[in-house]
Amino acid sequence: MNFYAIRAIYLFEMARTVRTLMQSIASPVLSTSLYFIVFGSAIGSKMVEIDGISYGAYIVPGLIMLSLLSESISNASFGIHMPRFTGAIYEILAAPISAFETVLAFVGAAATKSLVLGLIILATARLFVDYSIAHPLLMLLFLVLTSVTFSLLGFIIGVWADGFEKLQIIPLMIITPLTFLGGTFYSISMLPPFWQTVTLFNPVVYLVSGFRWAFYEQSDVSIWVSFGMITLFLVVCMCTVAWIFKTGYRLKD
Repeated sequence: MNFYAIRAIYLFEMARTVRTLMQSIASPVLSTSLYFIVFGSAIGSKMVEIDGISYGAYIVPGLIMLSLLSESISNASFGIHMPRFTGAIYEILAAPISAFETVLAFVGAAATKSLVLGLIILATARLFVDYSIAHPLLMLLFLVLTSVTFSLLGFIIGVWADGFEKLQIIPLMIITPLTFLGGTFYSISMLPPFWQTVTLFNPVVYLVSGFRWAFYEQSDVSIWVSFGMITLFLVVCMCTVAWIFKTGYRLKD
């Protein structure tokens, strides 16, 4: 294991976050805080409870997940796309560092940034709404799994995209809509039966639902189904990344 190379790439990516602190941390925290103010404090105070939980507290897990998914993808995709754009990827491929070590460094840095962001948003939410966490360790496990999985997805997008505009296509046109329709602001039990069935085909439902269970022991689907879905998606992403390095897809072109 080439720990020196892993450390070099990891620290470089983390240093980029420090240089762009306003964009990487402050901006998503501020935008999520606006959701807490508008939906949690203002609108939430006028709404009835959902499953015995105040509306402001109910949306906390969903909003954290919304930021976590988008930032994990953004951090990882930009991190690997820049070396491809500048040509530095050839130096990385020629260096004595394996594909596993390369992915570990890039994805590890992206997941770390997303995890820190998620914890900051969690702490910030306390300023606006009162919430509880029934299973803190399970909540952290869900945060880590989600950060790693979607950082891997971001890595795949960063390799696939042949321009900066394509980096935003999947996060903006697919991930964000799926998150908004995945029970972030409501329980799917509030939907008509037909749309409840349709919603179950949205993979983000299982992420938000499982994460919410760690807070309140209330969810739309079983916690074990949620873990199964995130694990399955993690395996699919890992297999896809392995195929990318095996074939050299868009890395050696």
